[in-house]
Amino acid sequence: MSKDYIEVRGAEEHNLKDLDVTIPREEFTVVTGLSGSGKSSLAFETVYAEGQRRYIESLSAYARNFLGQMDKPQVETVEGLSPAISIDQKNAANNPRSTVGTVTELHDYLRLLYARVGTPHCPECGREVGEQSAQNMVERILELPDGTKAKLAAPVVRDQKGAFEDLFDELVSEGYSRVEVDGEEHDLTLEKPDLDENFDHTIDVIVDRVKVSTEARPRIVDSVETSLEEADGVLKVILPDPPAEAAEDLGEEARRTGALGDETDADDRFVVEFSKDLACTHCGIDVPEIETRSFSFNSPHGACPECEGLGETKEVDEDLVVQDESKPLKHVFEAWSYNRSYYKTRLDAVAAHFDVSLSTPFEDLDEDIQEAFLYGTDEKVTFKRNTKNGTRRKRKRFEGVIPNLERRYLETDSDSTREHIEDYMSVTECPACDGTRLKPASRAVLVDDTSITEINAMSIGDALEHFESMEADLTEREKVIAEEILKEIRARLGFMVEVGLEYLTLDREASTLSGGESQRIRLATQIGSGLVGVLYVLDEPSIGLHQRDNDRLLDTLEELRDLGNTLLVVEHDEETMRRADNVIDMGPGPGKRGGEVVVNGSVDDVKACEDSVTGDYLSGRRQIPVPDDRRDPDGALTILGARQHNLSDLDVDIPLGCFTAITGVSGSGKSTLMHDVLYKGLAREMNDNTSVIPGDHDAIEGLEEIETVRLIDQSPIGRTPRSNPATYTGVFDHIRELFAQTKLAKQRGYAKGRFSFNVSDGRCEECGGQGTVKIEMNFLSDVYVPCEECGGERYNDATLDVTYKDKTIADVLEMSVEEAYDFFESSSQIRRRLKLLKDVGLDYMKLGQPSTTLSGGEAQRIKLAEELGKKDSGETLYLLDEPTTGLHSEDERKLIDVLHRLTDNGNTVVVIEHELDLVKNADHIIDLGPEGGEHGGEIVATGTPEEVARLEESHTGRYLRDLLPKVDLEGPRGERVEPVTASMDDD
Repeated sequence: MSKDYIEVRGAEEHNLKDLDVTIPREEFTVVTGLSGSGKSSLAFETVYAEGQRRYIESLSAYARNFLGQMDKPQVETVEGLSPAISIDQKNAANNPRSTVGTVTELHDYLRLLYARVGTPHCPECGREVGEQSAQNMVERILELPDGTKAKLAAPVVRDQKGAFEDLFDELVSEGYSRVEVDGEEHDLTLEKPDLDENFDHTIDVIVDRVKVSTEARPRIVDSVETSLEEADGVLKVILPDPPAEAAEDLGEEARRTGALGDETDADDRFVVEFSKDLACTHCGIDVPEIETRSFSFNSPHGACPECEGLGETKEVDEDLVVQDESKPLKHVFEAWSYNRSYYKTRLDAVAAHFDVSLSTPFEDLDEDIQEAFLYGTDEKVTFKRNTKNGTRRKRKRFEGVIPNLERRYLETDSDSTREHIEDYMSVTECPACDGTRLKPASRAVLVDDTSITEINAMSIGDALEHFESMEADLTEREKVIAEEILKEIRARLGFMVEVGLEYLTLDREASTLSGGESQRIRLATQIGSGLVGVLYVLDEPSIGLHQRDNDRLLDTLEELRDLGNTLLVVEHDEETMRRADNVIDMGPGPGKRGGEVVVNGSVDDVKACEDSVTGDYLSGRRQIPVPDDRRDPDGALTILGARQHNLSDLDVDIPLGCFTAITGVSGSGKSTLMHDVLYKGLAREMNDNTSVIPGDHDAIEGLEEIETVRLIDQSPIGRTPRSNPATYTGVFDHIRELFAQTKLAKQRGYAKGRFSFNVSDGRCEECGGQGTVKIEMNFLSDVYVPCEECGGERYNDATLDVTYKDKTIADVLEMSVEEAYDFFESSSQIRRRLKLLKDVGLDYMKLGQPSTTLSGGEAQRIKLAEELGKKDSGETLYLLDEPTTGLHSEDERKLIDVLHRLTDNGNTVVVIEHELDLVKNADHIIDLGPEGGEHGGEIVATGTPEEVARLEESHTGRYLRDLLPKVDLEGPRGERVEPVTASMDDD
């Protein structure tokens, strides 16, 4: 039996109750259930954790020391396990150098393609670069002024690890006495360089040292030919003391140093490389040798020297320096306080020079005078400084406020000064490389008349189309070289399209991807690996996917299964369950009321099980109702001319006093519209938050109709284990006050601060109020054990002496929200806050659960509960991004009720959402599309769900049809369940 099933026996991780379950091998199994019922505890903390632990245990102790090790999950046995791979929601990378191209390894194949079959062109004139003879090189050298000292060198080693002792011996035997190692000259006849073999080194053999003159021509010719022979056609010319016109004579584009385009600190020398193969005879530009690293923005050989391969630079922003032009001149510059004598002296002097008053509003000054204050004067200004010996005068140019800030930012050693100046800086696209990250010479290499930076700027779908037809334009020789490379590129692009990511561009920063996008990138990589017999554990892969794209994702998962792999997918999506081979429904309730298998079988088995809440929704016994009526708007918030990213100059009306859903396929521009344009625009206008830079748009009208804006996203509520739902929502303050009011607490003089585990008086000092102590183990993973002093209760004994209704403060933190709600029946303030957590479906959560263990969806719902607890003005704009993430249909129904309650109180609610049960509850839909990426960014449809559903061009509308009783059209899936409109009971 173990060959056909993965058998789990006695699982007790978290809330699992001595669980026994069988999972069919080489099948697609969905683990579902209410939020908090134990799905992730079974799939990730038990099955995957045990598979990973066994793999690491099989390695040597030496290897485990580097890999770390996983603790054994609380389970008796897991039999029939395959090698396990987890594909979860974690972001791909936070490194700004990581892009979609690099994390998918596509960029590596592109670099190889361009290095092998690319045709170099001149970065100046665009002409194809031809070969350069030794004669051409000599002529270029002789163009230098007579008497210029030059070293003619052969670069024999370039950025390679090693000590190179044999090479030095060989060079001496050939008669060479001088070398430059990493820019430093050595005499081999006196002493050989002692190099660290673990570091990269560059070694140039000094073939000759000459003074440039026509008389030295024969000697230069001979030395150039010798250098080319030693270095396989490459010559390096080093000018230790270059004349001013050296760059013009030898070509500035060919300048090469060891750093990312920076000069060495040792001298101001000029270094240029000539190649027998690559030079533009028209412009006199020598192009460096083409290598794969020439196209890497993480290498000095390819990265743009201005931005060091980041594609963006940080510069002082004029709009941040002058934020309010109506202020008087002496107070208009935010970074320069007139109260400081240094700034006062300069502003007084420049104002006197132009004969203007410091009380004049900045906006009333002539434009040339404004420019002089901001960027400096051409003419000299008289500066006065009072000293004890009288007034001293000095005439010099005024530097300008912005150049002064930029200079001090580069020169200062003070962190506080640098942080102060950064408040007035913004990140802008690098002007040198236009955000492409690469050097001009690398950008000028073409394959099929296209540069690598143009490929990176394409969406994945467009790139696939480009490479599908590329071979027709290649020569026979190029086809032979590129055949295997193109096969790999097409395969990887094809897999990305299959999982619905065709709208992403290859140069998109990996840190900007959503959790769902990162997960699907890793999924595409796994499909490309072609592994067989693997257990894949996935965490809600449908998150962030439109229903149309979800169908394609499911096709991909079935393809992965058909290869001979086992899929274990934690999921709430109904369509995923319908297409799965097997469904494990956890429950029956959340938290302590869960941890059991309600039903384990086909989707029909789940439908037939009357004890299964999931089965109730799948069968139609329960439904999320459709509202009888849609609200009429009280006005509109209008966004004009939204052009950020792929938005195509949109004008969008957001109805006030309504519940609005922004929908559309993945990549259509939803997040750009809500986060970058709407939220950042409002934050800047309403809160004077100048650190926020809104997305490109003309204006937002109707601001006077709303009092405040709140963005409720999925970022963590805290970054330390001491942060928890009780502290975040403020309920813990009231609980501590209750304990401080007890008889014993009053006798001992304990205030409410005594019951905080962040204060030394009451907490256990052994563990610092964390409840656990980390034990570091050699060759084994670190072990967290309950603190011996407090037994994991976080507080010292004196604090735990105090009880309320026979419960200590530690006992209260271990209660679930539901248990605490019943326990504090006499405290209306505590019960009101706990009721809000229950309303958003978090009744299973422990009050003291560390915030670091909460999912993004749970963190978002805690924030929503906290917002519900605030005083309601009735004119708040709430912005939510996919609030149904991680929610079962039953919990989703509770969330929808909360959003309706917010809207009924006169607020405006705007959500980005793909989940159709929530979308059908909206009063108004803004559907973007029609596709993703550059094919999106337009408004496809607006109106009520019923109006949008009748539009054939709306993908969202067509999938909504099966869920709306007033629409008699059939949706793409043809699975119409007769929708209900009446309100439903909780049971």
